[in-house]
Amino acid sequence: TTPGTPTAPKITDWYNLSAHFIWIGDRTRQLDGAHIEYFRGVKNPVGIKVGPTMDADELVRVLDILDPLLEPGRVTLITRYGADKIDKFLPGHIRAVQATQHRPVWCCDPCHGNTTTAPSGHKTRSFDAIVGEITSNIAIHRDLGSRLSGIHLELTGEHVTECTGGSQELDAKDLPVNYQTFCDPRLNYEQSLDIAFLVAKYFEKERATSSSSGGSSH
Repeated sequence: TTPGTPTAPKITDWYNLSAHFIWIGDRTRQLDGAHIEYFRGVKNPVGIKVGPTMDADELVRVLDILDPLLEPGRVTLITRYGADKIDKFLPGHIRAVQATQHRPVWCCDPCHGNTTTAPSGHKTRSFDAIVGEITSNIAIHRDLGSRLSGIHLELTGEHVTECTGGSQELDAKDLPVNYQTFCDPRLNYEQSLDIAFLVAKYFEKERATSSSSGGSSH
């Protein structure tokens, strides 16, 4: 072209390089909100927190906006209900997605929905509730022919006393001993290992049951 002649703009893919994985929180996923609009414009794989306040049809609409090309793995659905709510909400969300052509990655966040306040005023989480949400999540996906592909935990390698339960049998009265977080309570080193071994044993038992019944494991 001659100098000064307008040229057609180039189509550019935009990526957010500020983090290894970006996601939208359960409180900021409004369909007409800034987070959805921003994520719609980037090519990164993205996550969406899915909680008990999200309707099944809303979940599908979010997927339609963020995954119009139906790319497997483009969206990770990070479910966070609470151990006492997962049975009520997760099956409907799975069925709603299965009725579409979207193929998101399903991930369980068993921490955020199980946050409580101890009598001492410390924000905490119950080890048993966290494990309960994980095992319910795995079972519900299995029963519906779906697959749980990941678990998101808030943990630290330090010996903090921020979550109750686990093999150390931490109680609410133990929380002030080494409570360090400035935000959310984290599983400590031993509690994290407890969960890893419990999940491994769960799948070991599943495989053994499947093998003895002549079925095949995933």
